[in-house]
Amino acid sequence: MGFLKRLFGTQAPEPAAPVLPEPGNAARTIRYDETLVDSLKHDHEELVAMYTRMGEDAAAGRFDGLDAALQEFKVRLESHLLTENVRFYVYLEQMLADDAENTALIRGFRREMNSIARGVVDFVARYRKEPVNAANQAEFLAAHGEVGRLLTQRIAREESELYVLYHL
Repeated sequence: MGFLKRLFGTQAPEPAAPVLPEPGNAARTIRYDETLVDSLKHDHEELVAMYTRMGEDAAAGRFDGLDAALQEFKVRLESHLLTENVRFYVYLEQMLADDAENTALIRGFRREMNSIARGVVDFVARYRKEPVNAANQAEFLAAHGEVGRLLTQRIAREESELYVLYHL
């Protein structure tokens, strides 16, 4: 046994686990970003324009680019929602932690948007699986109109009721 130890050496001790700082408020704090709300509003403008173009193209019978447009819209919406969830909602919840009424409002908006987002993702998945064509054009346009109505109502409420809380 001593021969093997000398030949192969002793086993190196396990490296010590890194010492991590205690999680505290500083580790969880999202900082105020004076450009965030303007950036989110710009996203809204882009998303509405993209969505409107899809409807116009479908109504005009231009089906060729709709699959790619649906996917691009979904990716862009998910990126926007991620930014809102990580930077906007978390910041508001931190800042308004002692304000039960506004915290409830924020959580309600967040739940509502998650529900709308699921509906949009389902809409996109459906029409990517069954590409839009002359046979399902009317059905697509009806669904597109309903999803668009929900999105524009939500955007208007978000900008008028929720975004103002960010600047408090």
